[in-house]
Amino acid sequence: MAIESDEIKSAAAELLDAGAHDRLDTMRHSTAHVMASAVLELFPDAKLGIGPAIRDGFYYDFDLPRALTPADLESIEARMRAQVAANLPFERSEIGRDEAVARETAAGQPYKAEIIGELAAGEVISFYRHGTFNDLCRGPHLETTAGIGPFKLLNSAAAYWRGDEKRPMLQRIYGSVWETQEDLDRYLWRLEEARKRDHRKLGRELDLFSFHPESPAAPFWHPRGMALWRALEDWSRQVRTEGGFVEVRTPALVRKELWETSGHWALYQDNMFVFDDADHVAGLKPMNCPESMLIFKTSLRSYRDLPMRLADYSWLFRNERTGALAGMFRVRQLTQDDSHVICREDQVVDEVNLALRLVRRQFEPFGFQPRFKLATRPDKKLGTDEFWDMAEGQLAGALETAQIEHTLDPGGGAFYAPKIDVFIDDALGREWQMATIQIDYQLPQRFELEYRAADGGTARPVVVHYAIYGSFERFIGVITEHFAGAFPAWLAPVQVMVIPIADRHVEYAGKVRDALFEAGLRAEVDDRSERMQAKLRDAQEQKVPVMLVLGDRDQEAGAVSPRLRTGESTQGVGMAVFIADLKGRVERRELWPYAPEEDQP
Repeated sequence: MAIESDEIKSAAAELLDAGAHDRLDTMRHSTAHVMASAVLELFPDAKLGIGPAIRDGFYYDFDLPRALTPADLESIEARMRAQVAANLPFERSEIGRDEAVARETAAGQPYKAEIIGELAAGEVISFYRHGTFNDLCRGPHLETTAGIGPFKLLNSAAAYWRGDEKRPMLQRIYGSVWETQEDLDRYLWRLEEARKRDHRKLGRELDLFSFHPESPAAPFWHPRGMALWRALEDWSRQVRTEGGFVEVRTPALVRKELWETSGHWALYQDNMFVFDDADHVAGLKPMNCPESMLIFKTSLRSYRDLPMRLADYSWLFRNERTGALAGMFRVRQLTQDDSHVICREDQVVDEVNLALRLVRRQFEPFGFQPRFKLATRPDKKLGTDEFWDMAEGQLAGALETAQIEHTLDPGGGAFYAPKIDVFIDDALGREWQMATIQIDYQLPQRFELEYRAADGGTARPVVVHYAIYGSFERFIGVITEHFAGAFPAWLAPVQVMVIPIADRHVEYAGKVRDALFEAGLRAEVDDRSERMQAKLRDAQEQKVPVMLVLGDRDQEAGAVSPRLRTGESTQGVGMAVFIADLKGRVERRELWPYAPEEDQP
């Protein structure tokens, strides 16, 4: 798969265009201006970075003389409320670029001057003023500050200027604003719930994975984390097998000539770990697709051999900027459930339809309802408009054939292919981009792929790329927070905790565990010298789906007494009956046991 660009837009674009064209986004951007004005009241020598509206709120970056404290945020918030109460109008003005650069430089605002200086010489620059504060911005804005709804400053964090660790470190203040107090309260509840569900916190508490400075941004997988990984991997492989895929594995270290052929070297060299020895320059691969092209070229293929469906779970490496790393959501070493389908042009729509079916199939056991977006050609692209017209038409045709509702994302495609992006919402209503499906005419051309056509001549195939999880690491972060660590039984690292009531039940507990092992289930025995209630509490905190409490009656009858983490319990169930029931639920990948979500405010 290609590297997906989820980097921030250029600072100039973010600052000059808030992307704020509905009332709530406009309100958020206006609130960012009010916050910047309040910061200047508190720190008159502050230097301003950028301050866009974002999903659920806004932020602004500042170069300040000292680190912000919680008391500072309270003071800034109070000053903001005073400006809102003052009902100050937002007024637009325009000046030329050179005058704008001179004005911002004289005002001691080098970051603003830098942004303006990158714009075209003849471009008219717009500013918005409220009160004494005047800020570079394209707008739009509210009529007055009184239109700003209930808001809250959330926190401050470090942020490199323009995301570049070689540039100054700024302080970013995040805030949220909503139409009503009820909406703000609901958002703050979700935010607090998200803190409780933070996958980095749960990863430590549930003994799934850890991060260490000896290998920054690369997770260390613990035994329980690997059990979760294998459950996800097994399901992905089963879905691929059902789709007619065969698995390949490709090298991690590849010479730069491959990336030059594919076109990635010119565009993504900065995202690669590059090694230069006396003979060759090579890089750790950030994607698998060029190597699949080499596998195809190892023999002369016939039209009867197509489609050729390859799955690749090899490690990938991406030299992410330090400031962009966020636990499992952005790592430097990752694994994708990569799919590369090399097919005839007349097979493309069918293969995209297969991809759409597999996407829905793979997400089904998680309870996700995927949404689809068609991303079309970007400004920087490989290939002619004719090829792009064809590829975009095929993706749109496949979506229509499958009767899948979708939206458009103009310019959102990869540099070599349009794509279908797949989104899911988690339990907190947060949107996550997951799978991508791409039709690619460029790699077959750049690698000179050919197959023997039915008429005896040669023809060039088409490649369909997709990864459904995206990366395992990121997906595990998402589902850990979605389920709050309480994974359904089929995913749970420990599916059953066997709890003997007394020492005389330990031997029987071992037999129960062995029977569970033989059935392919993951079980442990808690044979510590602790009270039964302490063992139950610990298993509950570890979010184990099923606890088997074993006493005299269970031992005598060859039975078990299951207690679910959701609170239900049963006495004296036959061991074989229990195992058959649990095994069936796991094989069906049920969302079980399930606890209703905590009531929102």
